[in-house]
Amino acid sequence: MSTPDTNRVALVTGGSGGIGRVVAERLAQDGFAVAVQYAGNRAKAEETVATITAAGGRALAVGGDVADEEAMSTAFEGVRSAFGGIDVVVNTAGIMILSAVESLDLSDLDRMHRTNIRGTFVVNQQAARTLRSGGAIINFSTSVVRTQLPTYSAYVASKAAVEAMTLVLARELRGRDITVNAVAPGPTATPLFLDGKDDATIDRFAKATPLERLGRPEDIAEAVAFLAGPARWINGQVLYANGGLA
Repeated sequence: MSTPDTNRVALVTGGSGGIGRVVAERLAQDGFAVAVQYAGNRAKAEETVATITAAGGRALAVGGDVADEEAMSTAFEGVRSAFGGIDVVVNTAGIMILSAVESLDLSDLDRMHRTNIRGTFVVNQQAARTLRSGGAIINFSTSVVRTQLPTYSAYVASKAAVEAMTLVLARELRGRDITVNAVAPGPTATPLFLDGKDDATIDRFAKATPLERLGRPEDIAEAVAFLAGPARWINGQVLYANGGLA
């Protein structure tokens, strides 16, 4: 764990559950004041805030659709007003709908693209406009961009776009002392991954890594904490946090 820095502020989108919640709590342990963004479940976001504040940290919940530029502008301004600025933005918000290409409902494609591509773009745009020097933007991709499993085509297409904008934005922020990276988790034990999978499928994913287990949200949060804190010389990269999955 890095040395606590109580002057830094992080905004975590999708921070009300899954990996986002654990990331928010992990950054709070490092001394960040944390804004927990939620789209529809305010109660869960407030639970995350309560957990952080009970441990002596500073946190608040902010609502809004990540793909809505006005809502995100308001959210960013609210965080800046509450905490004095923003140093780190972690964009974990995303949705995953699996289907073969031939049978995918195109409305599901549009939903994923709205949240995963447009949402990431809107959040990155706000971050690029507001982050303080020394800051970090951390987006979320997926290891399936590399493993290319059947039924993941539409989801992977959206996350490949996230990787592309991450690498370009890192270069656009030249001279600002702001790093831009993406984390690409492998199979991780969250509702997003586990829902709809039987035990045999889950076991097969677990055995696919040399470590022979699924990732835990805490594993992914450690990678985020690294990029948000001490990893100042890592920039414009995709970090595959997947236990050695090929």
